[in-house]
Amino acid sequence: MRRARRTGAGRVVGVVAVAAGTVVGLSACGNGNGQALAEQACAHVHRSVTDYLRSTRADTPPATAAQLVKQAERELRAALPLAAQANSADGSWNGLMTTISEISIVDEGHLLPSLQAQCVVADSNPNVNPQNPAGGGNGTTPQNVNPRPASPTG
Repeated sequence: MRRARRTGAGRVVGVVAVAAGTVVGLSACGNGNGQALAEQACAHVHRSVTDYLRSTRADTPPATAAQLVKQAERELRAALPLAAQANSADGSWNGLMTTISEISIVDEGHLLPSLQAQCVVADSNPNVNPQNPAGGGNGTTPQNVNPRPASPTG
């Protein structure tokens, strides 16, 4: 008994089906919740910043300061995979991921302003577009909406 050979059309259908399944499967990997992941990363960042700042106080004994710096670095290492996942879900979190990853080559003291700024964005949830209630009409346009958009024709 001989097996029937697949025709060229049958192979194409098979390849298309496999490709479509791969796309659907890979799209399921990103849960699209970059904001929540960035917030989780920033919880570690906040703890890291607190520990680092405590380590720099004049009244902190040197041994305690060294422990606090190590703990601050551990918190940033814990934040990095969350920031990377946030970046995978939403590329706008690339700055947060990149800033956290710099801890391997830059002292945290130099990263504090950037870390804090990135987490202010995460904590503020800027992706919410405020809308005026229908008919509530005070005539104002939300700050993040262009009151004079360019016309499509130019």
